[in-house]
Amino acid sequence: MQDPEKFLQQRLEMVESLKQYGIGNRRVLDAFLEVERHRFFEADTVAFAYSDCAYPIGFGQTISQPFTVAYMTTLLVERVSSGRVLEIGTGSGYQAAILDALGYEVFTLERIDGLKERACKVFQELGLDIDCRLGDGTLGWEDEAPFDAIMVTAAAPKVPGPLLRQLADNGCLVIPLGEYESQQMTVITKHGDNLEKEVFQHFVFVPLVGKEGWNDDVF
Repeated sequence: MQDPEKFLQQRLEMVESLKQYGIGNRRVLDAFLEVERHRFFEADTVAFAYSDCAYPIGFGQTISQPFTVAYMTTLLVERVSSGRVLEIGTGSGYQAAILDALGYEVFTLERIDGLKERACKVFQELGLDIDCRLGDGTLGWEDEAPFDAIMVTAAAPKVPGPLLRQLADNGCLVIPLGEYESQQMTVITKHGDNLEKEVFQHFVFVPLVGKEGWNDDVF
């Protein structure tokens, strides 16, 4: 049986850990305290929900380390405080739930049907109004564009052109760019026809597979 008080204490400890890592945005920290991370884990792995590491969620995918989620979220929040956000790579659904808790209108794309169905079920159980669709994330969600921000939660060898085209003016794209073994977190802000690029820390993500990403045959 799950103990709500135990999980609350673990979330408090997680937030304190994020502060020690340098995450200081109050809105982000409050969202991490609000969203019940353990709800995005299967019953037999829930004990690892608040561990300070990435964890497998099946289908060769992972739920990112809390710090990684907080780091990406902070980069987005500091540039776009509200509006419509497209997430590429639903995975467990945790990152989308964090964005929802921050007050964004959230759209999320997942290429693996099993993960998409599982995440949508959790969204429904939690009463979250998040639009979730199955598809090639590298092509974005043209029907709902433009987006004030786009967050890519997988490693891309290049910036997918469709995502830039679907970004609203003054919107930002947060994406880990690089080789399969290592990527740098990158933020691209769109100002009319001009693109401003900022490069941050190194991370390691699962590959972004799709027409404008890595070839599925390689993995």
